[in-house]
Amino acid sequence: MFKTTLLGAALALAPIALGAQTTLTAETTSPGSTPHYIGTALAAILESEGVATLQITEGATLTNSVQAVAEGRLDMAPAPLILPFLLGRGIGPYSGVGAEQGAELAQNVQAIFFVAASAQLFGHYNSGKVSDPRQLDGLRIWNGPPRGAALTSGRAAIQLLSGLKEGEGYEGIQSPWPDTVSTITGGGADAWTLPEGLPSGRQIAIAAAGGTTLYDMPSDLLASELGQQILKAPGHAPYSIPVEEYRAAYEGNDITIVTDDDTFDSFALAFAQFVNAGMDEELVYNITTAMLGGQERFETGSPRGPYLFMSFSDLAGVSQGACGAVQIKMHPGAIRAYEDAGHTVADCLRP
Repeated sequence: MFKTTLLGAALALAPIALGAQTTLTAETTSPGSTPHYIGTALAAILESEGVATLQITEGATLTNSVQAVAEGRLDMAPAPLILPFLLGRGIGPYSGVGAEQGAELAQNVQAIFFVAASAQLFGHYNSGKVSDPRQLDGLRIWNGPPRGAALTSGRAAIQLLSGLKEGEGYEGIQSPWPDTVSTITGGGADAWTLPEGLPSGRQIAIAAAGGTTLYDMPSDLLASELGQQILKAPGHAPYSIPVEEYRAAYEGNDITIVTDDDTFDSFALAFAQFVNAGMDEELVYNITTAMLGGQERFETGSPRGPYLFMSFSDLAGVSQGACGAVQIKMHPGAIRAYEDAGHTVADCLRP
């Protein structure tokens, strides 16, 4: 990981507001990812509006980031909704925390807005061993970082595609997010599954080393009992984009998109931008108000902008993946900002 104070040249597009008084710490994923783009765009908006300066650590493991927010060691981080869910139960990557402490910590994590831009895909080099994504026996497959929500989703994707579980038909390869591209391009995996925004800088970098093919989750598999379980699993949300739009996003790169119909269908990781519940309400109100007012900048500042699926309108809760198996609450300052902007907020999102 490395830390960047998002001022000056790093965000030259943003006019610097000299009146900004508050400095906040934040973490995000590696450059080229959707959470990274949203985080840096948010930092630029907050700086230009004079709300706050974000000091962002890039390449973070979001599992750790959520716990740091809960413990008050970090002000803000993006993360899949399933992480506070797991933290609250002291299970999965938080098994060392325990159920009692995990439940206490999870109460300290609240959302300020929601995102569902990163959808699971499967890919391989055209020159490699894969000829059918449903036949993956004996292969080495990069399926996520060493732990966390992306790894859980990656394992689910491979099981859905091929019926195989890690260690019982294929070898799962994991590496930290910053090492993903080098691990794959260096020959460390025969194929990969990743949650990606559109277009993905990672997939473009991987394809620079040789032509690739990317697949969605086939319709018959998504409609199966397992597929429906995965779609409805904590932290997941349905994802569908016209395939021609998906292909157009990668135009000019040696990337082939394969689907079984006219849409790219998959399951997305439902994300939120989280802050500590103890953050000053007025500060959160100003942050969220600036975010809502920056919709055009988010949507036009990057090719991935139109496909962020950020919450710029009414919040029903269920459609954000937050009021089902996963119960996430919003910070009161964020709720007030949405309502003052004319949007409704579901009762299930209120603390």
